Formats: sequence, structure tokens, C-alpha cells
Amino acid sequence: MDFAYSPRTQELRDAVSAFMDQHVYPNEARYGTELEANTQAGKRWTPLPVIEELKPKARAAGLWNLFLPESELGAGLLNQEYAPLAEIMGRVPWASEVFNCSAPDTGNMEVLVRYGSAEHKERWLKPLLAGEIRSGFAMTEPAVASSDATNIEARIERVTGTGGDEYVINGRKWWTSGAGDPRCKVLIFMGKTDPDAPRHSQQSMVLVPMDAPGVKVMRALSVMGYDDAPHGHMEIDFQNVRVPASNILLGEGRGFEIAQGRLGPGRIHHCMRLIGLAERSLELMCKRASSRIAFGKTLAQQGVTQERIAEARCMIEQARLLTLKAAWMMDVAGNKTAKAEIAMIKVVAPNMACQVIDWAMQVYGAAGMSQDFPLASYYAGARTLRFADGPDEVHRNAIAKVELGKYRV
Repeated sequence: MDFAYSPRTQELRDAVSAFMDQHVYPNEARYGTELEANTQAGKRWTPLPVIEELKPKARAAGLWNLFLPESELGAGLLNQEYAPLAEIMGRVPWASEVFNCSAPDTGNMEVLVRYGSAEHKERWLKPLLAGEIRSGFAMTEPAVASSDATNIEARIERVTGTGGDEYVINGRKWWTSGAGDPRCKVLIFMGKTDPDAPRHSQQSMVLVPMDAPGVKVMRALSVMGYDDAPHGHMEIDFQNVRVPASNILLGEGRGFEIAQGRLGPGRIHHCMRLIGLAERSLELMCKRASSRIAFGKTLAQQGVTQERIAEARCMIEQARLLTLKAAWMMDVAGNKTAKAEIAMIKVVAPNMACQVIDWAMQVYGAAGMSQDFPLASYYAGARTLRFADGPDEVHRNAIAKVELGKYRV
């Protein structure tokens, strides 16, 4: 395994870093101001001008759709090549959207590239790649433990209607990220087409336009007090929603197959963004510790602070190397071979980020809990990913099974 950055990766790292320095970091305060202004005006779910102004600049700089591998539609980077770019973008939670590299659009675009028909690509993929619309992924349900996706109860039933063959969709989904944005025009919906089929062949994925009759956004869910406007995590009710049979992705019973193809790269993206967030938090921690005085000396001179800074550096480096290893294995051997490493990074990266951010908050004292600094929102986002990427317990169970399998008689 060679983790040295290729010349192309290094060139893109330099370009993304320069763009962040020139355009993103200087606009962090503006982002907050615009969001607050929208809130006061009753337009909390309106896209922010600062992001829309920066998108053309990123595209003009050739820093657009960098996430998309194995395709002439993006940069064509391997997972290992894209990972360090995702880390840089992750230093500011909203930065990925500027480069058209934000979830859940990245995973949805990969699904459409790999499994979509020519019609799907023309109607949905093309405007997504252009950053003209956004999308959502509707899988988790409030009524069942969705960490076991075979529990999903939503139905996708094929019928013959006046317009020909259709699917009728019924179910309640929540944590549908991105569905709060008025630019969200399509959802990838996972439900059961055949409850009597083998356990992992019951589920299918289908494209559902947000404006289809019967699609009703019930509410925005808050994440430890944050609603992540204008992105949002919505609870959505689907009542007798009809879509053409051609909206099915890959075919009935192929939902888990699509999910495996979608979730591997997406987890690399999430983990590397978290590593970037942890790096930013450590940076904030060190600067604060060097400038604040307590009990006659700076916080940086306190032994406990030095110990935490050192431990944070160790943890970040370990998480980065493990994530890069997982990315490398996915590139050379495929997602299935890398399943243990993918599961490991899903546990390691968010837990590491939560700990580093927590230590940074301690250095900031009460200020670290307030809106004056970004650490509290960083923590909420990192803690959420211990569920959004699947519960730690599920991943640890998968890792243990792989490990025990080595000694099976």
C-alpha cells in the first residue's frame, strides 16, 4: 500500500485548499448571517446566496463533481485519490456543496450513473451534475429498526393503470436528508416489492419526484437542536404515490445490491470529511489554548491540555490511515473485499471526531457550547453520523464476524 499522493491528487489538493482559503473560510461568517436573515424573514429553507455565488467559481476552477469515479462525467478519481479532497472540504460543513460534492447527492448521482436508464440520466442525473437541482434518499422508517434494512415496511406495488404499468408507493420515511431544500426534485425510495421473496431480495429502489401527488413532507427533524436548514432532514409520508414502472432502478429485488454499490464510496466521503472537521477542531483548540490564561499560565501550558492535543493528533492520524487503507482496498479489490475496513472506519472516524471536538469544546469553556463558535454544531453533526452511517453496534458486529470467521473450524 502506497499512500503517497499522486501528482494529480497533490495538484487538486493544492487547488481545493487555495479555493477554501480564498472563498470559503472568508465567507463562514456570511453563511451564518444569511441563514439568520432567512430565519428572521420566515425563509429558513431558502438556498443561501453565498453558496450559489461560489458554485460557478468552483466550476470555473475545475473543482466540480470531483467525487465521481469510473466516469467521464466527473474527475475520474479513485476513492483513494478523492479521499484527501473530501477531507479538505470537510473542514467547513457546507463547503462540499460549493464543489457539487455533498451528500446525499453524491451517492444518488453514483446510483444514477451505475444503475440508471438513459431516461433517468437525462431527466435527473444531468441537472444534478450541473448543480441545478438536489435530491434525497428515502430509506429509514420511524416505525421499525431501520439499522436492519430488511425490516423496512414501505411498499412498492406494481399495478396497471390508465397510463400503463405503474408502481404505487405507500409508507412513512424519516431522516430523508436534503428534502428540506426547495431544489430537491427527486428521491431514491427504498421499499418492498415482494415481501415473500428471500430476505435480501424483497427490497427495490425507485425514483420518486418530490412533486408527485401523495408525497407530503410532515416535518423537519432537528439534530440535537439543529435543523440543518436549508438542507434539512425530513419526515415524509407517501400515500398512494404513483410513478411509471420505468422509474424502478436496476429491477425488482435489487435494492440491497444498489445499496452496497452506493454506500461504500459514500462512507469514505463521510469519514474523510469528519477527519477534516476533526483537524479544524484541533486547530481551533490549539489557537484557543495558546491565547487563554487560567491559573497563571496559558491553557496550552496545562498538562491535561497538552495530553489531549497529543492524543487528538494520534487519533486523527490513525483514522486517516485506516480510511485511506479502506479506500485503497475498494479501488484494487472492490467493496466486498473491503467490507471489514469500511465497517471499521464507520466506527473509528465518527467516534474519533466526537472525542476531538469534545476536547476542543472543553478548551473553549462555556463559549464552546454557544453559537459564537462552530464546535457545538460540529459535535452534533459528528454524533449524528454514528447513526446515519449505521449504528456502531451493527458495524462492530460485522467486524467481529469477519474476525471470528478467520478461526472457524
